[in-house]
Amino acid sequence: MNLKSKNVLVIGLAVTGVPLVKALCQLGANVVVNDLKKEEYLTDSISLLSNLNVNYILGKHPETIESLGHLDLVVVSPGVPLDIPFIDQIKNKGIEIIGEIELAYRLSKGHIVAITGTNGKTTTTALVGEIFKNAGRTAHVVGNIGVAFISKALETNEDDVIVIETSSFQLESIVDFQPEVGAILNLTPDHLNRHKTMENYQEAKFNLFKNQVANNIAVINYDDLTLRERSKTLSATKIYFSRKTLLKEGIFVDNQKIVLIKDGEKIDIISIDEIYIPGKHNLENALAATAIALSLNVDIEVIKHTLKTFIGVEHRIEPVDIINGVKFINDSKATNSDAAIKALEAIDTPILLLAGGLDKGTEFDDFINAFNGKVRHMFVYGETAQTLLETAKRLNFDYVTRVENLEDAVKSAYNISTNGDTILLSPACASWDMYENFEMRGKHFKEIVAQLRR
Repeated sequence: MNLKSKNVLVIGLAVTGVPLVKALCQLGANVVVNDLKKEEYLTDSISLLSNLNVNYILGKHPETIESLGHLDLVVVSPGVPLDIPFIDQIKNKGIEIIGEIELAYRLSKGHIVAITGTNGKTTTTALVGEIFKNAGRTAHVVGNIGVAFISKALETNEDDVIVIETSSFQLESIVDFQPEVGAILNLTPDHLNRHKTMENYQEAKFNLFKNQVANNIAVINYDDLTLRERSKTLSATKIYFSRKTLLKEGIFVDNQKIVLIKDGEKIDIISIDEIYIPGKHNLENALAATAIALSLNVDIEVIKHTLKTFIGVEHRIEPVDIINGVKFINDSKATNSDAAIKALEAIDTPILLLAGGLDKGTEFDDFINAFNGKVRHMFVYGETAQTLLETAKRLNFDYVTRVENLEDAVKSAYNISTNGDTILLSPACASWDMYENFEMRGKHFKEIVAQLRR
């Protein structure tokens, strides 16, 4: 892709913006950056680009696209909705609009593995990357996991494996993106404040497969009925995985083992009690990772070894400390109800639950109903605090306290805890009402816990 002397508009600095602008400048493009945030809120990002010839339009979108002169390409950050008036102007002018994932795809070499779903993406992406590394392959683990794909794209080689965690926001703006292996783990309500309907959300997720052909692979969770039905229309070769069903062909659990049936041959891979990371959801992640690795010819012994030794990812059911017999677990990555429910299922001690955050327009009935006698008390904070409190009361769970912030939640929970309890941060909400991202929320939680020890 030749971008030398091309005029490129980048909308939204965000997490991917800095490496994106650096890559564009490295390729010789003339770059203009537009962000609704004012300069004083972007000083760190701008300072990282200070040695580059970049023009900025900050604090607002341009009133007209014509005011920018001739544009060859527009690249949008994932956080920028594609239905705003300024984007409509660009579309009406016939200027190509793509996202960072699409641009990085066009500039990269290697075998592309892309993973999406409502929950489990980060763990599965990290696990797949670890499997390929243990197999002696050069693996780049990028995307929504925290490393921008564009930051690695120009250094990839044809034999490399690029494992990408892809969000619905990122998949909205793809054009030619065609993963050799695409996987979708599950689909439950999320980001409805952005997508408006489940149908729109599902459509964005299934963009992952839209450019695949018969010699590509689509890894699908057979246990998710929506995914199973929708996958029937895909052009790619499908590999199903299942935790609940004995499949005629695919990757599934049989007699407490992960097994593979292919071309009529059945192969045992690993006993599920040998998998290091706990929980039914992590068993599903292991099944998906196994299917992906096998589709790219990784040796079964390498897969087995990795499943035995992979310890999981930060901020996802992450043990933090034990103080006076009370466990502290950081599950800040649980940014929706379904993810938080999986954390509740994975813990077998009495729980003091910390929940709340940005209101994404979803309901919490399933979340509260999943307490199943495990949750002794819930402390709620943030935009959704009142909704969580009212939902709990309506469903006859009365042990709820509203607090100002996460620090108050941790301290209040610790004050009523007893030996054997678990204080669990599993917010069931995004972090953006109080934190830059879920990682910052998780780190703050760990700092608060560390202070309790002093």
